[in-house]
Amino acid sequence: MTSLHKLASPGRFLRLADAVQPWTTGAAVLLIGLGLGLGLFYSPPDYQQGETVRIMYVHVPSAWMAMFVYTVMAVASAAGLIWRHPLAHVIAVSAAPIGACFTVVCLATGMLWGKPMWGTWWVWDARLTSVLILLLLYLGFLALANAFDSTARGDRAAAILALVGAVNVPVIKFSVDWWNTLHQPASVTKVAMPSIHISMLIPLLAMAVGFTFLFGTLLIIRVRSELLTRRIRALRLAAVHTQPGPGLGGQATPP
Repeated sequence: MTSLHKLASPGRFLRLADAVQPWTTGAAVLLIGLGLGLGLFYSPPDYQQGETVRIMYVHVPSAWMAMFVYTVMAVASAAGLIWRHPLAHVIAVSAAPIGACFTVVCLATGMLWGKPMWGTWWVWDARLTSVLILLLLYLGFLALANAFDSTARGDRAAAILALVGAVNVPVIKFSVDWWNTLHQPASVTKVAMPSIHISMLIPLLAMAVGFTFLFGTLLIIRVRSELLTRRIRALRLAAVHTQPGPGLGGQATPP
């Protein structure tokens, strides 16, 4: 716990981020490039879905990341509320727009995949609806975080929403098992061996890990930007509070 508190110091975090960011960036570029190359040119078309299956290499990892980023956001929000870590709320606020983008990519590629497979762009299926709710939770979190003049109040309100909304993550994961849906069940994250061929599994996992490193890089950039924004805001508020009022500091008061 002491090491976590030390890491929560903005200065220490930024020093660690400066050392880590080149590695996360390089790994993201390498793995995403490898995943796309294998997925587009090496893996075979599916016997049922044909070439359309290649959308999977972007759709599935973006869906995993949409849930993973929200989980990170909820954990950071809990840390901010319970232990008052200096960086916890900053990490949650910084992660939210990244997770929202992954969710948009998930929904968009899912629609492109669903049209030839299901004959429609959208159905109010349990999996699709719960992912749409996830996007609304991301947007609601961002709206709440910026709805107050006080950064601390916005952080607390958004953190509570993040914790309440965390119940949607297992709903997304298990929706295809709990309800009868058009969406196919899990084929990779199964207790038994994955039911996907190795030629498709390798590029899919490469994309998933690459997206994770991409998230790490974007999160570092966003946290650095958010810290700078909050520091500028604090300096401006301090300057406003220290300015002499009318009739003070040698200013003549009106008659």
